[in-house]
Amino acid sequence: MKKLSVIRLKGQADRRLRAGHQWIYSNEVDTNKTPLKQFTPGDQVVVETAQGKPLGIAMINPNTLICGRLISRSVDSVMNKSTLVHRLKIALSLREMAYKGPYYRLVFGDSDGLSGLVVDRFGEILVVQISTAGMERLKSEIIEALQDVIKPTAILMKNDGKMRQIEGLESYVEEAFGTVPELVFLQENDVLFQAPVWDGQKTGWFYDHRENRKTMQNYCDGKRVLDVFSYIGGWGVQAAAAGATDVTFIDASESALSHVDANLKLNQYEGSSTLMHGDAFEAMSSLIENKERFDVVVMDPPAFIARRKDIKAGEGAYHRANQLAMRLVAKGGILVTGSCSMHLETNRLHEIIRSNSRQLERFSQLIYRGTQAPDHPVHPAIDETEYLKALFYRIHNNMGL
Repeated sequence: MKKLSVIRLKGQADRRLRAGHQWIYSNEVDTNKTPLKQFTPGDQVVVETAQGKPLGIAMINPNTLICGRLISRSVDSVMNKSTLVHRLKIALSLREMAYKGPYYRLVFGDSDGLSGLVVDRFGEILVVQISTAGMERLKSEIIEALQDVIKPTAILMKNDGKMRQIEGLESYVEEAFGTVPELVFLQENDVLFQAPVWDGQKTGWFYDHRENRKTMQNYCDGKRVLDVFSYIGGWGVQAAAAGATDVTFIDASESALSHVDANLKLNQYEGSSTLMHGDAFEAMSSLIENKERFDVVVMDPPAFIARRKDIKAGEGAYHRANQLAMRLVAKGGILVTGSCSMHLETNRLHEIIRSNSRQLERFSQLIYRGTQAPDHPVHPAIDETEYLKALFYRIHNNMGL
């Protein structure tokens, strides 16, 4: 094996790594002793403390704030096909423990020891997202390892995420193996879906809310349901399958709503459905003006807080969206509010609902706290891997309280 180059950390900069974290920031590197500019994005290097003690091997990108990602705590274990196969097998064993069918997130980046790699499984078809230069350099090995472990019929590389631009990588979507159809089928909570993997959001589907959607189904039989920011109907179609008599979907994408209709038909839904194309805030305001009310309202928006500097504006958006949603909940109904913004803490989201309850003179009861599904495991030392929230409230008139 070729001898790896070394990066030396500044004094005390190893504390976070020793505590279990895997990221190295550029300002933690002693660039006088080991200049970052000497490395090429994607290089694997040995990481040393300020005293010269080895900490492991990292993939490096000298051009980014997170300049290193630890991939092994042994200096003898580089990331190659063999390592990929081993970690894929460990990742697969978790998903097979959690789920009966082959529909899940197979790889969730750092939490599976594969920083910069995401793989979603749709039966025998895999959709892969690479977001770091280190993983991009191993693209062929990743494809071969997935073929060895999963034996898929086809693999789609959906490499068009925002992180790639930060890493200096080109965006592209292409078949890496086999033929990937425009739509793939999946099953979640015994409900069938078709997902647009080529031109849909992210990998085409969001498995992370699986357990929360299952809990939501308990409240839907015989009810009227509103699914805001519906995308292709992950929440609303499962509400329909659970016995909802009437489901309304709101989304800004006409294409996404066409898939909602197809997914309702796929599950032979015989109830009433309404597809509202347009801005979610405007659509909710229109429903309020028309005095519409729903027994269950699901508010699952995109990330309003992408970066820490967006917190103030993002919290304002969450406040406004949830206030409109709460006004649409019928007396004694359920509000399901979600957030995929890592920078919005669960308690802060709860505070937003409390504030809205007081402003609208509603009495709200928190009845369920949900998080991401087991195929999105949380790394105990990396807070960034815990991002998803789902809070369920029962909403009443103020009851004099």
